[in-house]
Amino acid sequence: MSTSPSDKPLTPEPEPIAEVPKIPENETKSENLNSESADTSPVDIENRNQEGEEEEEGECGFCLFMKGGECRETFINWEKCVEEGEKNNEDIVNKCFEVTSALKKCMEANPDYYGVILQAEKDAEQEVNNQLDQEKEEHVAVDSNSEEQ
Repeated sequence: MSTSPSDKPLTPEPEPIAEVPKIPENETKSENLNSESADTSPVDIENRNQEGEEEEEGECGFCLFMKGGECRETFINWEKCVEEGEKNNEDIVNKCFEVTSALKKCMEANPDYYGVILQAEKDAEQEVNNQLDQEKEEHVAVDSNSEEQ
């Protein structure tokens, strides 16, 4: 008996999905992102082509993310400042204060893209504050115990 179109189930079989290759444990994510076979978004390719730059060997995922948004140029300026400061053993906080401020303002002006980073920064700051508060409380408790003795 042959099957007619009306004999087929109404719900079509799902198309097979190509398997995503697994990253071996000994490879880092940044190495995988930098391999020639890695998929890159059109935005990344367009940005690199516009800049006339090739992606740096071993560039970190965070750097790739930062360069993928509106603050690309500001981030590159910040990155150069930090590298120069490290190379010359300078105080990076003071040396790069202006470019760091410009980068933060740019990120805050583009929360749709950089909001995850800004939130992570706030969360980390809150965690540090919580730890400092806990250490102060422990220090006060130790001091009051030693005064009682």
